[in-house]
Amino acid sequence: MPTNARPLDLFAGILVDDLAVSVDWYTRLLGAEPSFRPDDTEAVWTVDEHRFVYLKTGQGAPGNSLVTILVGDLTGFLRDAEERGVIRDDLEDYGDGVLKAVFHDPDGNEFGVGVVPPQQH
Repeated sequence: MPTNARPLDLFAGILVDDLAVSVDWYTRLLGAEPSFRPDDTEAVWTVDEHRFVYLKTGQGAPGNSLVTILVGDLTGFLRDAEERGVIRDDLEDYGDGVLKAVFHDPDGNEFGVGVVPPQQH
């Protein structure tokens, strides 16, 4: 872990086949349009300060990415995603209140959304 005073920036990349289809799916999952589109092969969401998830097309094999974000209210996130038409594929229970909802995008990439109770951090 970096020990300098600079905040840690994280860019988690997900390889996709059809950017338009994937942008639609992730927009519904995350509840927002991309924060920015650097070019016609990428779309980027700011999921928290200095933390980003981005889609990339035209590079590598889509469908092999694994990304997990942690949220404060997993129940609310799942409810909102379901209202936008995105249903989780699985809910993994690691015990002690640690849960991860598993989603698979149109290319088969796994996008996890988890919660860790404050005493576990």
